[in-house]
Amino acid sequence: MKSIKPGRGPSLQSLIGSAAACLFGVFWTILAVNIGAPVFFPLFGLIFIGIGIFEIWYSYHNLTSENRFSTFDITDDTEESDPLNDRFGHKKASTHEKAVSDNHSKNFCPYCGAPMKEDHRFCENCGAERD
Repeated sequence: MKSIKPGRGPSLQSLIGSAAACLFGVFWTILAVNIGAPVFFPLFGLIFIGIGIFEIWYSYHNLTSENRFSTFDITDDTEESDPLNDRFGHKKASTHEKAVSDNHSKNFCPYCGAPMKEDHRFCENCGAERD
């Protein structure tokens, strides 16, 4: 299986947009406090700033890191490890589980997931060639 990851260009755009959102949150909070708005208006600005800071970190990581976070996790552990699974203790499969999984995955298309007959070289659903 393969992994779908955001490109570096979209990550840079997201970083710039997140920085703009943080600036908007600061501007909003200062204005809300200065005009004496009810307390939930400044809190809204602080929440905006917090989300923006998280998005800046996430976008920066995907922009500069070699092992970026996946948008969709469709990567086999033998091809590339998932940083979140590594960090939070992904359980390694036993030899028997791997053998069952390998045998099971050979009966399905690696691209669309449709069932495939063992003697077929191409998927009947999407036409992809079996590896």
